[in-house]
Amino acid sequence: MSEPASISSGIAQRYATAVFEIVKENKTLDKLESGLADLSTALADSAELRDLINSPIYSREEQVNAIAAIAKKMGLQPMLRNVLGLMAEKRRLFVLPQLVEQLNAMVAAEKGEVTAEVTSAKALTKAQSEKLSKTLAARVGKDVKINATVDEALIGGLVVKVGSKMIDTSIASKLSSLQNAMKEVG
Repeated sequence: MSEPASISSGIAQRYATAVFEIVKENKTLDKLESGLADLSTALADSAELRDLINSPIYSREEQVNAIAAIAKKMGLQPMLRNVLGLMAEKRRLFVLPQLVEQLNAMVAAEKGEVTAEVTSAKALTKAQSEKLSKTLAARVGKDVKINATVDEALIGGLVVKVGSKMIDTSIASKLSSLQNAMKEVG
């Protein structure tokens, strides 16, 4: 892991642990989970928000005011709003994506869930997603939450990552394997 990524991860881990412990103690994990989903969506959809948290051109005061307004408008629970404000004061908003990721992992672990990263050539239907989730749950022994993405370069099939295990049934990888086997023969 590169040093800047390691530093960001460490910073995010400390904030995530503090938030998680307090939220768990107050028994408001469900509110935290919905707030994290809203934050994830906002980070994915808003280039302005990504600029706000990453760009050094915004002053500390501008970041504090902007993140407070965003958190209030999103209806985030006070604990999460306070941490976002503190992160802005300390010029640490750049770790917000890692914070959200780590908090989601902590909430999932607390609920006995595992997240599966699923990449497919075309979007999965709800029925396909549910069937895949049940199949993976039977194999892993925990509830499985699907995080689906689409990559048309796969041509067909799926790439499923659960923890450190990866199952690649994509046509693109099978073609690549076939190409390598043919190179070895010829």
